Amino acid sequence: MSIWTAEIKEIELLHEALKGQLPELNKELGNLIRTDDENVALLYSRRCLEVIVTDLCECELKRPRKTEPLKGIIDKLNKEEKVPSYIITSMHSLNSLSTYGAHPKDFDPEQVKPVLNNLSIIGRWYLKHKGIKVESFLRTEVEKSEKKYREVPESEKSVAVLPFKNDSKDEENTYFINGLMEEVLNNLQKIKDLRVISRTSVEQYRSQTKTIPEIAQELGVNYIVEGSGQKYGNSFRLRTQLIMAAKESHLWGESYQQKISDAEDIFRIQSQIAEAIAKELKAVITPQEKGLIEKIPTKELEAYDAFLKGQFYWRKLTKNDLDTALQYFELAKEKDPKYALAFAGICDVWIGRQQMGFASPAEAGPKAYEAVMKALELDSNRAEVHYTLAIMNTWGMWDWKGGESAFIKAIELNPNHAEAHAYYSHLLNIVGRPKEAMEEIELALKLDPHNPLLKSLFSADLLIVRRYDEAIKAARDAIKMDPTAPVALSMLELALYMTERYEESLEPMKKIWVVLYGFSEFGEELDKDYKSKGYSFAVNRMANKILQQSEKTYINPFEISCLYLMAGNEEQALKNTERAFELRDPNLLYLLLPIFDSIRDEPKFQDIATRMNLPYK
Repeated sequence: MSIWTAEIKEIELLHEALKGQLPELNKELGNLIRTDDENVALLYSRRCLEVIVTDLCECELKRPRKTEPLKGIIDKLNKEEKVPSYIITSMHSLNSLSTYGAHPKDFDPEQVKPVLNNLSIIGRWYLKHKGIKVESFLRTEVEKSEKKYREVPESEKSVAVLPFKNDSKDEENTYFINGLMEEVLNNLQKIKDLRVISRTSVEQYRSQTKTIPEIAQELGVNYIVEGSGQKYGNSFRLRTQLIMAAKESHLWGESYQQKISDAEDIFRIQSQIAEAIAKELKAVITPQEKGLIEKIPTKELEAYDAFLKGQFYWRKLTKNDLDTALQYFELAKEKDPKYALAFAGICDVWIGRQQMGFASPAEAGPKAYEAVMKALELDSNRAEVHYTLAIMNTWGMWDWKGGESAFIKAIELNPNHAEAHAYYSHLLNIVGRPKEAMEEIELALKLDPHNPLLKSLFSADLLIVRRYDEAIKAARDAIKMDPTAPVALSMLELALYMTERYEESLEPMKKIWVVLYGFSEFGEELDKDYKSKGYSFAVNRMANKILQQSEKTYINPFEISCLYLMAGNEEQALKNTERAFELRDPNLLYLLLPIFDSIRDEPKFQDIATRMNLPYK
């Protein structure tokens, strides 16, 4: 079974994890593992799916399957939300491809790989759904088989695109080379058959001294893309190569030299690179994915150039850099009024200003929403636009259904969008689907393992489901990556409080207010008050001072509420929760955090939860 050796290893582990449980599935998995015939492999994969779907029909839909086709049952499971959406997608894919096994005809044996990958995804979820502890078993077995290089079935077509090197003497052209790298990365991310590591996790290797195998091992990938280029006048030169990490062997490489007459010249080469890499890896590119990769977002060179500069400054998230980014995005819009990504960039700036406390929700919200709706009107097939809309609908509008549909669309257009998976996990927790939430955040961390923000969001997911020790570990992992990560500091503070480690919670409490607002003087006073009059007094006094400060400048009232709850001042906590509602504080949807348990039954709290249409009370 050499063609799909890597894929069958995970099936073998699932079979071993069953340990004789679920006899029908155990039997079909055993048959699948033993066959070396392509058609028979498809047939047994389909039988495994039939066993799983038939059981779900009886247990979840509460009726026998009888002779109903698989597709009909899968659609009903989806409609009644009995199965996560990504599992539904894998079920449909396996059902469609495995038809070749049920009715043999000419087909490419390579199709067995996606069938086995989909079966692995479905099987892992199903075993967990049935209460079989598959995750710890699989992790142990994989760790046993690991040597120097990680061999994970789903990572056989896994790729990391390292930051491209700027060969130009002019450092001002760094933004252009970064833009080339990001567009190649974005195009690869649109291919569902690939697992592509996100930008944040590869950025640390910009000035790397590690070897290719070391980088690949740390990122959990089999392939590395390297590139370098330079821009000179109206031309640019770009060299890229694809490397098999384990052997450090070059699989593909190409040099491009192009005179730039319009932006289309740049996008064409970026698309060619992504498609060449996918072809070399034998990745399946659907017609829809090919269309998305080859789509030209703008032909106006000045608009594209301004957009790249806007992105460059937006990522820094300081007040001045956000101001500069907005100027460039506005310029991009001016040069091409139909450039959807320019409007998406404007929306991102306003969201960034609000998140960093540089603008209130009342100021930032309408401007961000107007920009994203214009972007959507101009181009409804951009994952970035739907992701931004999902954030706006969820955190800005408190529209849970609208948020979920936008997240699903963003992930459909870019299955490797790590942040979309991560923030979607929070929405799923908000609407009371914690199991699916954990699956989404774990997938996000596979796609972007070294991103402190995603680790921070993971900590929040764990805190929501009361897994305090794990939440503390995840927050501390994030802080190791970025000592100023505000979400991680906030989650660490709350998790330590919930585990009655009050003195330990003071350290992140002090840091978060310095990071967000520069309130360094409050830390010394907090320590003195704690030593002289205890925890509740110290935290309450600090909350009072921050509340006074909020009369001069906008400060997130949700955070003030949390401080009062830690101080045991429920009256002030409720007042600030009401104030957060009046100001439409985007963080208010985190009312399900356990810190709010002490006031959850209060009529005022219940009223806010009802008016926000929250499913929990």
